Amino acid sequence: MRLPKSNSLYGRIFAIFWLTILVVLLAVIGLQKLDPRKSHAIKHDSLNKINRLVSSIEQKVTDSPTPHLALKNLEERRFGSKDFRLYLVSEQGRLLSRASGPKRQALQSMAAQYVNAKEPNQQLFGRYMVAGPFPIIINGENYTVYAGFSTKRPPPILYQFLDAPFKLLLFIMLISTPLLLLCAWRLSLPAHKLERAAKRVTRGEFIVDPSLEKGTSEFKQTGASFNQMVLSINQMVSGQQKLLSDISHELRSPLTRLTMANALAIRKQGTSKELQRIETEAERLEQMIKDLLDLSRIQIDSHHNRALLDAHSLWGEILQDAQFEAEHNHIDLHFQAVPKVKLTGNKKLLTSAFENIVRNAIRYGHSKIDIQFSIHNNQLTFIVEDDGDGVAEDELESIFRPFYRVSEARDRESGGTGLGLAITESAILQHNGTIKAQAGSLLGGLKMTVCLPIQI
Repeated sequence: MRLPKSNSLYGRIFAIFWLTILVVLLAVIGLQKLDPRKSHAIKHDSLNKINRLVSSIEQKVTDSPTPHLALKNLEERRFGSKDFRLYLVSEQGRLLSRASGPKRQALQSMAAQYVNAKEPNQQLFGRYMVAGPFPIIINGENYTVYAGFSTKRPPPILYQFLDAPFKLLLFIMLISTPLLLLCAWRLSLPAHKLERAAKRVTRGEFIVDPSLEKGTSEFKQTGASFNQMVLSINQMVSGQQKLLSDISHELRSPLTRLTMANALAIRKQGTSKELQRIETEAERLEQMIKDLLDLSRIQIDSHHNRALLDAHSLWGEILQDAQFEAEHNHIDLHFQAVPKVKLTGNKKLLTSAFENIVRNAIRYGHSKIDIQFSIHNNQLTFIVEDDGDGVAEDELESIFRPFYRVSEARDRESGGTGLGLAITESAILQHNGTIKAQAGSLLGGLKMTVCLPIQI
């Protein structure tokens, strides 16, 4: 096990842990020492004043046969206050001055406790403070003097804490909680920044954040690696975008020449089945290249041009157009109103995905299509069902593969390339959503279910 360093997360957690324990222990010990009911040293100024007073009294009563009475008369002349008194105690610790009640008990307790004390102390008894002993010699005999005076009683809550260590510990923990929360928040701040940066990446926002490279050494290294990863992804995306552009040019150029040559052949020789077939296949190849490049672009740069979109504005017009097209094909299309919720994403991709699913239902449905919307657990779900021939259970996952055709003849007739649902699935996944195909809908055909996270 290595020793912790001050600039590491490991070291800072270790330091905060021990610092907290030290503060709690010091607070408990310190409060216990501040208990006025325990003996404490007298302040230097007060000690000097009382010593001078005792010396002065010693000179006045040194020849008195009854020193305690002489002391009482003298203090009444000198002080004139009942709040401060001096009490004479014999060498054996017996109280000679007159006192009664709690004061007498306090003085006797103090005298018995400090009968052989060399240094004077003070101790609180209720609201009465007793200080002493101060040595004094009268008629050649040794005595001691104790000073007593009334003082303010500390708040009762202080005694509750001092007499109940568990309460005191809870109180100190309560007081220290804000400081610990602040320390914990400061330690976790780089982690929150890293979390937000990771969420941006999941949304397709590959942005370098210099603030990630601050904090403890562990987070600095992690932040630097994270930013390097983002840079690498951006370079990869830029490289693949250039590759797609080159592929598009290289594929379309000979295809364009082939189409032009076929058109010249038709003009010179007239039409024929062979030339018509070449034209049809060239058009199909052109559409396939377009769809393939669209799919590649979605997988590469769908994180661009993202915005906060209103679902109702995004798909409402598509549903109106789809209903008009369905009526033209003698299909009854029923749909619920699109909820007015917000989605974060690429407008073109979300529009294309929704339109592909609806148009597939129109293309393969017989007479009925039903579209439903619902919101649950911060997700927008839309379900599209038709009464077409549907898809076999073992092919439901395969229909999202590029170039996969459920029915070769049907796709050939409709002009499909087998890339529509692959493009749709890629667009949905790029927006952290899910898409699922199910057989045996309520209408008897295919059921498509799409879930997308909504912006709260």
